[in-house]
Amino acid sequence: MARILIVTWDGGGAVPPALGIGAELLRRGHDVRVLGHAAQYAAVHQAGLGFAAYAHALPWSPAATVPENRFLAARAALAIDPRAGLDARAELARRRPDVVLVDATCLAALREAERSGVPTAVLVPTLYRYLAERWARGPVGLAATLRRLRPAKLWGRAARVLVATDPELDGELPAGAVHVGAVTGRPRPPAREPEPLVAVSLGTGAFPGQPALLQRVLDALAGLDGHAVVSVGDGVDADPLRVPATVELHRYVDHADVLARAHLLIGHGGHATTLRALANDLPVLVLPGHPHLVHPMIGAAVAGAGAGRVLPPDSAPEAIAAAVTALLGDGPHHAAAAAAGARIRSRDGAVVAADELEALLP
Repeated sequence: MARILIVTWDGGGAVPPALGIGAELLRRGHDVRVLGHAAQYAAVHQAGLGFAAYAHALPWSPAATVPENRFLAARAALAIDPRAGLDARAELARRRPDVVLVDATCLAALREAERSGVPTAVLVPTLYRYLAERWARGPVGLAATLRRLRPAKLWGRAARVLVATDPELDGELPAGAVHVGAVTGRPRPPAREPEPLVAVSLGTGAFPGQPALLQRVLDALAGLDGHAVVSVGDGVDADPLRVPATVELHRYVDHADVLARAHLLIGHGGHATTLRALANDLPVLVLPGHPHLVHPMIGAAVAGAGAGRVLPPDSAPEAIAAAVTALLGDGPHHAAAAAAGARIRSRDGAVVAADELEALLP
C-alpha cells in the first residue's frame, strides 16, 4: 500500500477526474488523500477518500459570481496563489506521500510538490491543447509567468502528465504526457424515453452571462415536442427564470440517470459534461459559456467530429430551437456520437491513470 496525495481545487470539471482516479487507487488498496477547498469535503468523503482542506489558500466556490472584468483576474489569482503552495508544502511534510498528483492549474502547489522530491504527476482534466495554447499563453499564463510559475516549464518537469480526455478530440501531446482517457464513470445501460428528452446543463460553476444564456435556452424549449430536464447548478438563481411547462428545473440532477434516458444534451462546452454525454452516445449542442475557457474548443471538437453542433452563446431562442429540432431528427450525427461514445467507453481513464501513478512508486 502506498500513500498518494491528490491536490485539486473546487472547479467544476476538475473534480470528477481527480476523484475518479482517487477512487480507483483506493480500490487497489492505496491510502489516498485529497487536498482541496473546504466545500469539496462532501464529494471527497462520498468517494471514500481522505481529505485535507486548504488552510491559507484563497477561498473559492463554484457559486461565486465574478464580474466579467474580474473573471480572468480571479482565475489567475487562484492559479498562482502562493498560499496554496504553503498548504501543499505543509501537507507534503505531514503525510510524506509516495506519489503526488496535482491539477495542472494549481501551479504554486505543483511547484512545491516538485521541489519536495516526491514523484509528481500532473493531471490535465480537460483538453491539453486548451491549457497549452489558450490558458498558458493567455492572461492567466502571463500572470503565472510574471510570478515565475511558467506552466509549460512546471508541466515539463513532472514525472508524468496525465491527460484525462479522448485523444480524438484533443491532439498530439509532448514527450512525457499521455492520454489516459476520459474519466466519466461507467454509463448506465441506455433507457431512452419514448418521447424526446433533452438534458440541459450549463455547468455547476458560475460564469458571466450564464443566467441570460440559460433563459434563452429555456425560451427555445418552450415549443419542444417532448420535455427537458435542466440542472442550473450553483451559478444561477432559478427564481427569476421563466420556465416553460415542457421543462423540469432542478438545482442538481443525477446525470448518470438523465443521460441514459435522454436523446440530446444542450451544454456550455464544459469538458466533463460533454464527455459524459458522448459516453452515453448522445449528440451535443454546444453554446460556449465563456470565450477564455475551454468551452469554444469543446464546441469546435464536437462539431468537427460530426457529433453535434455549436452555436454562438448569444443565439436567439429561435436559432437554438431549430438546432434542437435538427439534432433530435435523423442524421449522421447520431452515428458520430455513438462512435465517440464507443471510443470513450473503451478506455477507462481512471484505470489507466492509476496504472501510470503506480509505475511512479518507489
